[in-house]
Parts: sequence; C-alpha cells; structure tokens
Amino acid sequence: MSELFATLPEADLAPLHERLVAAAGAAGLLDVAYRTLATPVGELLLAATPEGLVKVAFAGSEPVDAVLERLAAEVSPRVLHAPARLDQVAAQLDEYFAGRRTRFEVPVDLRLAHGFRRAVLAALPTIGYGATASYAAVAAMAGSPRAVRAVGSACATNPVPVVVPCHRVVRSDGGLGGYAGGLDAKRALLALEAA
Repeated sequence: MSELFATLPEADLAPLHERLVAAAGAAGLLDVAYRTLATPVGELLLAATPEGLVKVAFAGSEPVDAVLERLAAEVSPRVLHAPARLDQVAAQLDEYFAGRRTRFEVPVDLRLAHGFRRAVLAALPTIGYGATASYAAVAAMAGSPRAVRAVGSACATNPVPVVVPCHRVVRSDGGLGGYAGGLDAKRALLALEAA
C-alpha cells in the first residue's frame, strides 16, 4: 500500500491527508496531533492532545522521529501530522517571537511531568515576562526550598519549554544554568523578553 502512495504526486497526497486527519478526529482516533514551526531559536516540534499542548521540542536538540516515538509510547500510538490542530499555539508563538505576546493562553497537558517536577512547572508561569528567578527561589515557590537540584531536573525535562517558561530560571550567581534547547536559545529568549 505504501508503494501506491509513493507514486502519487505530492499535490494529490495533501487532500488525502486532510481527509484522513478529519476522519481520525471525527472518529476520536487522533490522540496526538503534531506540526513543526520555524522560529528564531530554531525549528520547534509542537504536539497536542485533546487536553492541550503536551510537547514542545527543539528539533535541533531532539530528532523529530525520536520525539514522536516517545509520544507514541508515553501518550498514545495514535499520532498524526495535523498542523491545523496546533494553529492557535503556532500563532501565539509567532506573536511571542515578534514581541507582541508576553503570556501564552493555550491549554497545556502536563501528563509527561510527575510529582515535584509537575509542581515546578506549575510555578514557572508566575515568573513574569522579562524577569528571572533562581533555582532556589523556584524550589521555594514549588513548596520544597531545599530541592534546588530537583528544580534543575524539572526544568531540564520540561515537556513544554517556551510556553512553560523554564528559560526564566537561572543560577543564584546570575549564570544561565542549562537549557534543553541549548544555551544560545536560552540567551535569545531572555534577550527577546528583556527588549
């Protein structure tokens, strides 16, 4: 069957794909929709469940196929390229990178974060646009002031970076610490917000 599709012109495949996406959605068979988005910090893979945005991955740091395989294993094997399902997220990210948005207003599905990591992610949006907080301050905000290293781990494994702003967490001495998208991306995000 795949050989048949390989011989079809790409223009013929797009309407077929759209019908497949619509049918899967109508039948309740689309558990994870995904798309990619070009941004000033590199290409991002965006994935959402019916509950909300479940994954933002830096394609330069995490191969797209590997991210999709993990989503299939951890969320559902019913994963489909359905860009329209993520139009609202993509539009808000475009506005953010253009300096016209300081806060995201999309539902977020944090099912990939558990325990204290989830508490840390819940605290991160309270760090205002253009501001930063230390790992120690975030540990206190999350209810465990001594769990500074655990905050670093929660930020490193944040399934929805940029939207849940772990880039705003820095070391107590002002150093950047780490970032899933790389330090250049973290610097760029902080510079964008400082402008």
